[in-house]
Amino acid sequence: MEKGILAKKIGMTRVFDAEGRVIPVTVLEAGPCYVVAKKTPEKDGYKAIQVGFKHARKNSFNKPLSGHFTKAGVAPLKFVRELRISDLDNYQVGQEIKADIFKAGEYVDVTGISKGKGFAGSIKRHGQSRGPMTHGSRYQRGPGSLGSIDPARVFKGQTLPGRMGGEKVTAQKLKVVKVDAGKNLLLIRGAVPGPRNSLLIVKNSVKAI
Repeated sequence: MEKGILAKKIGMTRVFDAEGRVIPVTVLEAGPCYVVAKKTPEKDGYKAIQVGFKHARKNSFNKPLSGHFTKAGVAPLKFVRELRISDLDNYQVGQEIKADIFKAGEYVDVTGISKGKGFAGSIKRHGQSRGPMTHGSRYQRGPGSLGSIDPARVFKGQTLPGRMGGEKVTAQKLKVVKVDAGKNLLLIRGAVPGPRNSLLIVKNSVKAI
């Protein structure tokens, strides 16, 4: 069964397993989320559910958007995202989705916006090597050769300095270590994209064993 939820990144910590080994985990506040709408092939051309997360003040939305929430029978929600789901029969408009849709031991894919690094050089951005530091080189952190001279242009895809980070990233096949349904918390092994308090989409992994 395909399933997904919106979550907020709280931060990282560590837990211990039964043998006393340390497991680094990321703590996510997952839900509660609410199904705001369903997208059907007949009307929209594809299958998906529209999910909302984090209650917000009603007067912070315009009338069309407020009416959208009223039609679904849910309170206004700050974040609304679509999740591609093939079996729409498992979800109903107004349904609540909580962290307990996942269980410890399952694998998930986590999508978020990576941390922005600003303008970065080719060494930091692409992992290039620096130039020699001795014998009067005076060329340590430059981008190096830009290719052949005859075309009189820089080829597309050249690894040059530029804006780094702030992109959509998906970390795949991360293991769910613990689920706290009472506090709506998911503890996921390893790191996930984005800074603290950023919005994440958690779905069951496409590469799960």
